[in-house]
Amino acid sequence: MTCRQCPRNCGVDRKTNSGFCKMPEEPKVARAGLHYWEEPCISGTKGSGTIFFSGCSLKCVFCQNGEISHNMFGKHISIERLAEIFKELEIIGAHNINLVNPTHYVHAIKEAINIYKPNIPIVYNSGGYDTVDSIMSASQFVDIFLMDMKYYSQERAEKYSKAVDYPVISQNAILKCAEIIKNNTFDDNGIMKRGLIIRHLILPQGTNDAINVVDWVNKNVPWAVLSLMGQYTPFGDLTDFKEINRKITRREYDKVLSFAEDTDIEMIYTQDLNSSGKQFIPPFDLSGV
Repeated sequence: MTCRQCPRNCGVDRKTNSGFCKMPEEPKVARAGLHYWEEPCISGTKGSGTIFFSGCSLKCVFCQNGEISHNMFGKHISIERLAEIFKELEIIGAHNINLVNPTHYVHAIKEAINIYKPNIPIVYNSGGYDTVDSIMSASQFVDIFLMDMKYYSQERAEKYSKAVDYPVISQNAILKCAEIIKNNTFDDNGIMKRGLIIRHLILPQGTNDAINVVDWVNKNVPWAVLSLMGQYTPFGDLTDFKEINRKITRREYDKVLSFAEDTDIEMIYTQDLNSSGKQFIPPFDLSGV
């Protein structure tokens, strides 16, 4: 395949080469299993059936999943095995199939869905760096878009993720998701069946950028669920990024929440700042793969 699945637009043949994501054509997965630390409407009481794909089209210097996104840890599996994992997660009671970092594997996921389509919602859990074409392709099998909006500032996007075009790319992707989904639906227990969730991880010294993200959501998709995450924990080598080599403060978080409270956004998730820490990162040990 000539790969143009993400905005890097590498154009490489992933049967013989890898592009920016460093991934071949076949899926590479680091973990599959129940995950209880997503938003409440995703994890519920039974857990979200998460599948962590290796590789990434972003290079966030603070990535908490760097072991699999930067260092490419994982196991190559067949399309048939990916379909089997869907079924296995469904059988053990997952509320949904949660595809974590799926952007560069939309083609493989579509093939696996053709083999077995779960009878539970499918979540597209993305870093937000997706083309509109990729979102349209994914919409053929996705019920819930769980999209990061990491930055409003081009300067910060370039500095921390090597993607100066991230703000406009993520905004266009989210607008396309909103056009496709249109509204949120939940079951009687508050579990999302179809919808759009927008995540923003607040970074140290990032309150102004976070406020701009909240303002954009308020003006463009106020019906979407907004998840304002305070769990930032320093990961990786941040020697050259000393300003983010700490957790966020209560004052930083409260400043963003105070702004969000005065918007028309219908549903906002917040976090206890004690939720930051490495203990909430699942072990990438090929479980369930």
